[in-house]
Amino acid sequence: MKAVLDHIGIAVKDLQAALAFYRDALGLEIEAPEEVPSQHVRAHFIAVGGAEHPGARTPGVRLELLEATAAESPIAKYIDKRGPGLHHITLRVPDLRAALTALKARGTRLIDEEPRAGAEGSLIAFVHPSATGGVLIELKQSAHD
Repeated sequence: MKAVLDHIGIAVKDLQAALAFYRDALGLEIEAPEEVPSQHVRAHFIAVGGAEHPGARTPGVRLELLEATAAESPIAKYIDKRGPGLHHITLRVPDLRAALTALKARGTRLIDEEPRAGAEGSLIAFVHPSATGGVLIELKQSAHD
């Protein structure tokens, strides 16, 4: 399994303050937000790294500002417990089911043993921070793969 950095998720409590920094202070372009109803979250992607080559099917590295849309959102709970900030690192894999099978065979602790729907039509699954040295890792299979 070869994993590639896709994006870094940042939990935000005050979206307007976050936009004032990333968009206004740094001059970065914010993509249109996307609702992920199953997670009660609104995702705002920000391109920060170029695509691998012109015409690439997948974008380069991005930041993902995560805004809770309901109190039961995992992001709302995260912010209540830890405050806003770095939430997860997402690694893109070509075959999420195969990646999960390989990790399970190694005894890796997973949050999601089966893929679920993520932003942009992708499939995602989370690896527990206890298995990664304290970092929440999201594995993602792009809708294009």
